[in-house]
Amino acid sequence: MPILFDLFVTFAKVGVCTFGGGIAMLPILEREVVNNKGWATMDELMDYYAVGQCTPGIIAVNTATFVGNKHKGILGGICASIGMVFPSLVIILVIASVLSNFADIPAVQSAFAGIRVCVCVLIFNAIIKLWKSVVKDRYSLVCVLAVFLLATFLDISPVIFVLLGAVCGIIIKTAEVRSK
Repeated sequence: MPILFDLFVTFAKVGVCTFGGGIAMLPILEREVVNNKGWATMDELMDYYAVGQCTPGIIAVNTATFVGNKHKGILGGICASIGMVFPSLVIILVIASVLSNFADIPAVQSAFAGIRVCVCVLIFNAIIKLWKSVVKDRYSLVCVLAVFLLATFLDISPVIFVLLGAVCGIIIKTAEVRSK
């Protein structure tokens, strides 16, 4: 299968199987991009995800663009991005055309309540996986806890956290290299 079509189909599969936004789709991205296709390592995926978080746009689309660009340049990034967006676009158009007719039905309301619970579990699962891949020493643990506390109690842009994390990472790694 030509790589451009493979990028489109793979990310369309991720896009159609994912509910709950960027964090909830991390396990599916990991399975498809890292485990099945080998297009990125888990560390690369986390880097793409982190950069995608602090750039304009949807995290999943940004991540797809990075992966596609890595393998086939700009055209690969475009194919992967379109693949990620296409299923959602079709699903949203179908739902939007009929939702107002069915939104007041108790079964539909109950279904949405169940979907919200499922999304919470998917997000929690993604957090656990991120935790395992990120917290590797006491410095990263301190950074994670500091960002968590600051994000919980202060209204600060995620971009600031990412930039501070980058600065902390540079300082910590520089200190480690100097101490050796």
